[in-house]
Amino acid sequence: MDHAPPHRGSSAWRAVREVLIVLVTAVVLSVVVRTFFVQAFYVPSQSMENTLLPSDRILASKITTNLAGVKRGQIVVFRDPGAWLPPAVPLPTSPLRSALEFVGIIPTNKGEDLVKRVIAVEGDRIACCDPQGRIVLNGVPLDEPYVKPGVSTDQVQFDVVVPPGSVFVLGDNRSESADSRYHLDQNNGGVPVDNVVGRVFLNVWPLDRIATFPIPSVPFDDPALNAAQGSP
Repeated sequence: MDHAPPHRGSSAWRAVREVLIVLVTAVVLSVVVRTFFVQAFYVPSQSMENTLLPSDRILASKITTNLAGVKRGQIVVFRDPGAWLPPAVPLPTSPLRSALEFVGIIPTNKGEDLVKRVIAVEGDRIACCDPQGRIVLNGVPLDEPYVKPGVSTDQVQFDVVVPPGSVFVLGDNRSESADSRYHLDQNNGGVPVDNVVGRVFLNVWPLDRIATFPIPSVPFDDPALNAAQGSP
């Protein structure tokens, strides 16, 4: 008995359908990862030099922040808590770029996010500065190896306690960072933890600057500092 040859149109449709299923699945997984786990960002300014440079592409872990909270020494991406940034200038965009940002294929670049280092958490007393120009945290002067060489911290004098549910952030390039020091009239300069998008854990571009960002052992492993807050 003769068998009818396979229908070429049907075979082609099955192949197209399989490709579409794979693409849709990949997009859904990418959106889930971006929403709940990891999101890519551009570094917007010089404020974190030399740790991060303008236009570096970084990854921020959302799940780390959600599960473990925000710790001293972490570099974080956070939403503007109010008037930290100038009015946003509309950036050239396209439906394709917006779609790629949405699914997380390219970094977000909406001019609404900042990148700084957490120096103090709720309940900490933070002041500037001791006679050597160092930040004093819970009575402990901090020797900060990540601060850009040759840059001082004493542009603004202050002595505040970080409010509940907030963190106090500074840029590593202190002379070029409009950080918590410049917003002491708002929540003692504190950024609400709810505004923290995630902890920066990896620089992915350019390739010669790939790096991870663990919490520096100096100064945040100081026993006196940890005892003051009652946590590592």
